[in-house]
Amino acid sequence: MKDFPSCFGENGVQVADASCTSASSISSAAASISNNVSKARASQNMVTCVYQCKLLGKSRLIIINWSKSLVGHCFSVEIEDLSRKCLNRIDVKPSLFTKRRGLKSLQVDFVTLDVYWDLTNAKFGSSPEPVEGYYLGLGYKGEMILLLGDLRKEMLKKTKHLSNSLRILKREHVFGKKFYVTKAQFKDNGPVHDLRIECDTFGLDDPKLVVRMDSKIVMQVKNLVWKFRGNFTISVDGLPVEVYWDVHEWLFGSTTSSAFFMFQTCPGYGKSGAFADRSIVPWSYSQGSNFCLTLYAWRND
Repeated sequence: MKDFPSCFGENGVQVADASCTSASSISSAAASISNNVSKARASQNMVTCVYQCKLLGKSRLIIINWSKSLVGHCFSVEIEDLSRKCLNRIDVKPSLFTKRRGLKSLQVDFVTLDVYWDLTNAKFGSSPEPVEGYYLGLGYKGEMILLLGDLRKEMLKKTKHLSNSLRILKREHVFGKKFYVTKAQFKDNGPVHDLRIECDTFGLDDPKLVVRMDSKIVMQVKNLVWKFRGNFTISVDGLPVEVYWDVHEWLFGSTTSSAFFMFQTCPGYGKSGAFADRSIVPWSYSQGSNFCLTLYAWRND
């Protein structure tokens, strides 16, 4: 078993003004979330996705945060500037009295980007990230640099060109007693899998950890008391995927602490190094790196 890496990454809404936030502030906020269960439970309804895109010939990180409040679903869009020290951001919040589609401008490095969205018929599962019936796009001078959702044809009619984007990170909080579930897509335009983590540590002398993909067992760890941290390679859609786990807090820590899981596609693994940063934005993430799914699993005792 390899060493476990040091890993502890129109009108339908109210739109907050674009803002700029330092990376250090974001990292500090992320650390606070990790250590405060009340904030963590609030973030149960947040999914962070990071994409690598090209703007003005330069590679940029674009961060989409999907969240859910008592009023409804909302999202934010953040894009880094050329210095990689600042995030330019807009927040899109739901309104009870208007439609859920719109257009808003975002200033980055003295250029204007257009953010388009339509969540009118969006469908959601257990996650605040929509499953289908929506689009979210980021455009510049008629070129879409990022386009998400299954209603892409409608958006592409309004643009000249669609640039390639690379999805590099998804981060999510999941809750349960014995079972922790989410959706996972390891290849762009590839199938979406049902991912389920099974682990019962309450009152058991020999707890075990099981990971299922579409109901099929892809990984099983016995003697978990001795193997509370580790990694193992599985195969998904013909890709090797490295699975890292740390369930120390479930076994020996507070009942309000989370376990940590990371699923990282392996092409090029070992050249750029494994990424498992708990910060919101992987600022050190190199170009051409692999996709990484990170999960914080919280027990509902």
